Amino acid sequence: MTQSTTVFVTGATGFIGTKLVNELVRKGHTVHALTRSTSNKSGLSHERIKLVTGDITDRASLERAMEGCSQVYHLAAYAKNWAPDKQVFYEQNINGMINVFEAAKACNIQRVVFTSTIVTLGPTPPGVVGNEEMPRITNRYYTEYEESKALAENKAREYASQGFPVVIVNPTRVYGPGKLTEGNSVTLMIDMYDRGKVPVLLNRGFNVGNYAFVDDLVQGHILAMERGRIGERYILGGENTSLKGLFEIVDEVSGKKHIQLNLPPTLAMAYSSVLLFFAEWFGIYPQITPSWVETFLQDWAYSTAKAERELGYTVTPLREGIRITYEWILQERARRKGKQTA
Repeated sequence: MTQSTTVFVTGATGFIGTKLVNELVRKGHTVHALTRSTSNKSGLSHERIKLVTGDITDRASLERAMEGCSQVYHLAAYAKNWAPDKQVFYEQNINGMINVFEAAKACNIQRVVFTSTIVTLGPTPPGVVGNEEMPRITNRYYTEYEESKALAENKAREYASQGFPVVIVNPTRVYGPGKLTEGNSVTLMIDMYDRGKVPVLLNRGFNVGNYAFVDDLVQGHILAMERGRIGERYILGGENTSLKGLFEIVDEVSGKKHIQLNLPPTLAMAYSSVLLFFAEWFGIYPQITPSWVETFLQDWAYSTAKAERELGYTVTPLREGIRITYEWILQERARRKGKQTA
């Protein structure tokens, strides 16, 4: 077992972050979990979890929170579909990361794992499975999130070249039991699909994505801390499949045949444009925006071979991960129903 230490985690109240904090505690570590007054702190109640108030935009609060720590996991990011002010993506995702790194330098942190995203690597050509070394096939960034995280990742590698001890991880589309936030959108989609609420397949569901089970991602982060090479990036993912393929597994696991409706790209773009109009003029948060429709009309097929080889990363088969997730969804529905009738 790894020697126990005190660890600082940003994004600790998010879907992946909450799971990571609890796994670190299970392994014997003490965790300083960064929270804000508005954060959902459920699931962070262990005696070795110290909730520390602060913000990645406030470097002094980060230094206070890191006191006594030797490792940092930086998961916090602005990862939403839209923001009233686009600058928030750059302020949080780039400047926030710089604040974390500078605070880590001031506190003599031994090692940092920075959570980036698969979208920084860009889409993949049809039929091609990408990896960490593949150059982007387009200079275009589809969303502010994608651009800001790509710029942050470049900055992180610049820090590493100057001797800063950072390892980068690139999660793919995450799913699994846990907090049903926007960061767990695949699980939300599975739940809604199963209830007949969103039986929609964009572009017949042909475009390929890579789907990562959340428990695998958590272990991948810890392995990156233990074994990752400074300045390297590691794709933490799962299996590549189309959305149609994913829904076929849900059909199989649930034992139900669900209705599926094709949404042509032109209609999807028109619908998302209307949502964006209402967002920009009336502040109504959009379910999706045209730039995200374009993102989902690309293939994002990637390999986890490097993480498996260098870190010992393992992948839960997609069918098994979906089965576990679906059973958890049913339990959650029963729990919510029980609460309503109580």
